[in-house]
Amino acid sequence: MKILLIEDEKDLTKTLKKGLKEAGFNVDVAYDGESGVSLATSGNYDCIILDFKLPKMNGLDVCREIRRNKITTPILMLTVVDSVDMKVKCLDAGADDYLTKPFSFSELLARIRALTRRAKSVPTQIQVADLTINPLSRTVIRGGRKIYLSPKEFDLLYYLASNQGKVLTRTEIGENVWGINFDTGTNYIDVYINYLRRKIDKDFSKKLIHTVRGVGYVFKVE
Repeated sequence: MKILLIEDEKDLTKTLKKGLKEAGFNVDVAYDGESGVSLATSGNYDCIILDFKLPKMNGLDVCREIRRNKITTPILMLTVVDSVDMKVKCLDAGADDYLTKPFSFSELLARIRALTRRAKSVPTQIQVADLTINPLSRTVIRGGRKIYLSPKEFDLLYYLASNQGKVLTRTEIGENVWGINFDTGTNYIDVYINYLRRKIDKDFSKKLIHTVRGVGYVFKVE
């Protein structure tokens, strides 16, 4: 498996590259944001490890640019700030998970494995009623109309639709959409479900997102 590491701290980069190679990964390194975007959009990577603070272009802008180029490779963002606001910014920019510095190498490997497992299971397209979801182009169409979603809204919709008919708990949704260290004490899920309902269900007679009181949510045709 091939990993792109975008990190400007030379000592940390050297340590991570050595550890990842010993774990069986091939590793390319970019030391600034612009080089990271160039490599990410021209190479074929299984996972991208992206530092938040970078020369030339910060991690959020790098992440957004990668997603604007229709690159769906899982992105793990590294940050030194452990705050809800920072986590939301990273996820909304298109990151799939985040890890706060300092971190253990074993946890980094666990995050990488979880992200790559999820990426391998992506089908070409999901069709539910008049809703079409294309995970490769990250486009959503309902009733012939294109629906514009933020990166995290898309991830949430894709996970719900991939489990059509299955009642999903908030814990399951949090871990699979926001990452294995998702804080179950937040209301992220309910907030994003409301975002999706306004975009996916509000103007359509057949509702797809349903609340299961005391449990979570289920995606199905009424």
